[in-house]
Amino acid sequence: MDRLENLKNIIMYLMADEHVSHQIPSSLEERQRMMRALMNVWEPRPIAEDFLTMQDAELQMQCEDKGVVEISDITPQTSDILLWQGDITRLKLDAIVNAANAQALGCWAPLHNCIDNCIHSAAGIQLRKECADKMQGRLLATGDAFITQGYNLPARHVIHTVGPIIPDGVPTKEQEEQLAQCYRSCLDLAEEDGLESIAFCCISTGVFHFPNELAARIAIETVKSYPRHELKTIVFNVFLDKGHDIYRQLL
Repeated sequence: MDRLENLKNIIMYLMADEHVSHQIPSSLEERQRMMRALMNVWEPRPIAEDFLTMQDAELQMQCEDKGVVEISDITPQTSDILLWQGDITRLKLDAIVNAANAQALGCWAPLHNCIDNCIHSAAGIQLRKECADKMQGRLLATGDAFITQGYNLPARHVIHTVGPIIPDGVPTKEQEEQLAQCYRSCLDLAEEDGLESIAFCCISTGVFHFPNELAARIAIETVKSYPRHELKTIVFNVFLDKGHDIYRQLL
């Protein structure tokens, strides 16, 4: 398969779908960025099978380019609760957790580097379509969660949850409980579906401004106290060095 030609066809389909027209760049990296930007603004609707064939082929190659991380690759394996620093879209396990917004359709800002955007961009536009089908225009309440397929991600499923927004950086006790409920809601869904492994991102600590150390304490305490049956492995995924230092100390 000619990768550049495939990307050109993907971009042309998405531009026609969104009724826009732009000059298509020549390099592989620039075409990948344009593909992602168009995916980010794609309005959910029925998807042509020929497009999915093209899109999935490219996203699977992007996945291979980044490298897939198995549970066995995470060290040291001294517990059933693990810490891993890196891109959550590389993890191959039963489910990864997405820190969604209340609309729960993914991030609409082209090329934004939030986890919501990264997960939807790596999974493919069929993830937004499934989210739209499940949400039916309603908003996801803070602390609630729902599960979808993972599509082109190494993870089989994505569990989407909405954490509390802390505009002043000082959460109330109610907001602390809402964050704990995010973790419980995700664990409930994983248990109900018989999943054996799950990776949690740092819910609410990005643009939602929940204090990092307090959020980590709530996450760890909630997971450790949860009565697991099917779930054998919990991974706390962090991206920044600051988050890794906090979780390493607390664990």
